[in-house]
Formats: sequence, C-alpha cells, structure tokens
Amino acid sequence: MGKNLTKRSEDYSKWYNELVVRADLAENSGVRGCMVIKPYGYAIWEKMQAALDKMFKETGHENAYFPIFIPKSYLSKEASHVEGFAKECAVVTHYRLKNAEDGSGIVVDETAKLEEELIVRPTSETIIWDTFRKWIQSYRDLPLLINQWANVVRWEMRTRLFLRTAEFLWQEGHTAHATEAEAIAEAETILDIYTKFAEAHMAVPVIRGTKTPGERFAGAIETYCIEALMQDGKALQAGTSHFLGQNFAKAFDVKFANKEGSQDYVWATSWGVSTRLMGALVMTHSDDNGLVLPPKLAPIQVVIVPIYKGLDQLEAISEKIEPFLKELRAKGISVKFDNRDTHKPGFKFNEYELKGVPVRLAIGQRDLENNTFEVARRDTLEKQTIPADRVVAHIEGLLEEIQENIYKRAEKYRDAHITEVDSYEDFKRVLEEKGGFISAHWDGSAETEERIKEETKATIRCIPLQPKNEAGTCVVTGKPSQFRVLFAKAY
Repeated sequence: MGKNLTKRSEDYSKWYNELVVRADLAENSGVRGCMVIKPYGYAIWEKMQAALDKMFKETGHENAYFPIFIPKSYLSKEASHVEGFAKECAVVTHYRLKNAEDGSGIVVDETAKLEEELIVRPTSETIIWDTFRKWIQSYRDLPLLINQWANVVRWEMRTRLFLRTAEFLWQEGHTAHATEAEAIAEAETILDIYTKFAEAHMAVPVIRGTKTPGERFAGAIETYCIEALMQDGKALQAGTSHFLGQNFAKAFDVKFANKEGSQDYVWATSWGVSTRLMGALVMTHSDDNGLVLPPKLAPIQVVIVPIYKGLDQLEAISEKIEPFLKELRAKGISVKFDNRDTHKPGFKFNEYELKGVPVRLAIGQRDLENNTFEVARRDTLEKQTIPADRVVAHIEGLLEEIQENIYKRAEKYRDAHITEVDSYEDFKRVLEEKGGFISAHWDGSAETEERIKEETKATIRCIPLQPKNEAGTCVVTGKPSQFRVLFAKAY
C-alpha cells in the first residue's frame, strides 16, 4: 500500500495526488473539477470544523445559513468585488428541463428562462449584506457576528484535490460593527483564532501578515493572512481575514442609528478557511510511507492490531483488550480494535501507516504471556514494548509528544527555508535552488510586484505584521524600502 507511493523527491505533485486517493481522503467525481470527500477525509474535516466552531462561539459568533444562489444584480453593487470574482462564477439561467421533441434526451426548456440570472455562491458578502440591511437598525443591534458553514463554487480550470476544486467546503464569517476600530479588532481577533488553530491543532507553523493591494480580497480595505510552507518549498495561504471598511454597507445601504441619534454606515469584516487546509495538512507532515496526522485531528488516534493464530488466541486477546478500549475512550481518545480476520497483521500495519494513525499497538501471544504491548508511533516509526499497566498513561503522553514533535519538525523546516536576499540575482537563484520564503526589499509598487510575478512566478505572500524597520533598497528597482516582505511560489 504505502510502500508503493511515488517518492516526494521524485515527483512531489504525483506523490500528493496518489496519497490523497490511496489514504482514502478524497477522489475525483463525475463532475469535472469537483471532488468526493470520502468518510476518512471528511472525519478529519469534521474535527477541523468542531475545533474552529468552538473557537468562533467562544468569541461571540453565531452560525446561520444563507442561500446558495445570489441574484446577479447583487454581485454588481460593489464594483471591485464583482471584478474580482466575475471570471469564476457559475451562472443559472433557466429553471426547468424538458424532453427533447426528437426523443434524444433531456434539454433545457427555452421558455423557462429566469428573469434575472442567479450566481452560484462564490462567496456570500452580497447576499448577506442584503440581509443585514433588514437586521440592523440601531447601535443596539451591533456588533452582529455571523458565521456560515457552507459550500462555494469558483469555476477553476486547473484543479487538484483539496487544493483547488470548482466546489469546496468552507466557513465564512461576516460581521458588522459600529466603529472602524471595532471592525479592525475583529479582523485581528479572527487572525489570532486561525493562527492558534493552525499551530495548536494542525501542528502547522504559520507566518502572520497582510496582503499587498494587488493580493487583497476583492472589496477589502485590508486583508490579514496566515501563510504556511509546504515540504516542496511552496507557500500555501492557510486563512484570510478581511477588513472591509464601509464598502459593502454603502453598496447595500446598511445604516444604523448611533447613540447620538444620527444615521451612520456600519463597518464590516469577512473571513474564511476552507478544505484547502486538508491539503496543507497532508503536504506539511506526510512522508513517503503515507499520511502523518497530528493526534488532535486524527480520526483514529490509536489502533490496536491483534497478532494471533486461531480463534482461541483472538478471543483471549479481545478479552485482554476490552478494558483498555474502555479506559482510552473514557479519556476522550479515539481508538480502534482491528479484529478483522480478512486481512493479515502486515497488511493492517501498512494500512494504518498509510492513513497516518498516530499510535499503533500490537499484541500477540508473547505479549499476552508477558503482559505487554508493542507500541509504535507514526511520526518517527519508533517501537517500544510497554507493560500493560502503564500503556494508557504512556499513550496519553505519547499523543502530546507526537503533536509537539511534528509541529517542531515543520517549524524547523520552515525556519530553515526563510532566506534573506539583497539582489535580484540572488532572489532568482534561491527561488530555483532552495525554494521557501524569500525575505527581500520591495519598493511598494504594483508594477514591480507584477514584474517579479511574471519573471519568476513568485508572489508577495505577505507583509509581516510587525516588520522590523530595516531601511534598504528594492531588489529589482533599487528604490528605497523601509522593510522586507516575504515572497514565494505558492499553491
């Protein structure tokens, strides 16, 4: 199983595609550019959802749901927003089918044309702000903190499972505030949540920053982001939080009566992460044997594989295992006892290694006699023999150790792949030979940013939130620059 994966060093892209499919995370569907998320992959997404949803609710946010269809006229109300999404929109023009008169099959009923076309949701700012106009009357209605778990459609031509698909799952938060300061604080709070989730749950180290004007969300005044680095030296945008100013409030006439009794437009944010995080999880930690999952997000944290000859031995092992299963589950640890008699232990070891189960226990006749377990950890592939009376405490500590270890391993790789350069020649050389983040001076112009993108395919991933003041000169134009920004090739 896992042993047949293409090696990362040979073809990283092929390795990723094979791993996602073979580890039962997802597969391509009969709809071009769309994926089927399989139960094992969806179980990881559910754990992501649960952790994030808890964080959102702890900070006062509530979940709601809004229509998947958006009238075309709504999308037209905020000019930069429609310009940013126009090329990715799927459009519904008719509402009925009929049988073809020549009997050739089903065709669109040309008499059932919609009076106004509907856009399949690429993001929900417009339909939500049309709704907010009805919900917000005075300062007493603010802040309004809404989150939605949903699917969106962006018509991608080149797709890859989880990383870029025509339809994907995400959460999108949309909030309204009485003041500019409150809205900015909200956007920063969400950035903190995304950072904590990525690092504490996904074990993915991230760099916090803001996007350049050319990379901002369509319609935003400021876009905050977290950027992660994959094992092939490419960056991946892991989450964004946008300060929208009053742009959408003015476009949809969302006003409130302030404490002084006068009318004012509300201030807005929006923010989101998607199933793209599944791709980040795979590419940050996994190896040539398969997935390596952080225990906090692993659907199965511990698997127990019996090694036996005959049903009598299996029954004896099952009796031995039962109290351990109960004790582990009582501690909130997800555990599976794989007593299938249709597969041999070696097959099971490979299967769970491929699927990234953090801890594997094996127990055979000798273990029964010695009152021990063989304990193997997925991140280092190390094995230990542990006395049965210590195994539960050992597993508890081991899960924490694995979570910390894979974070530190990813952090070490990331830090080793942040390179400062001071010339365009070094910029291009490091980009091709080493990859990763390149810290360089930029003159702040869109023209220079676009030139670098066209010539190297590298983009400015972020302007670090607290860049150290370091006067220098742009690596391309030689013009003055007050701080460095981070460039990288990206997914």
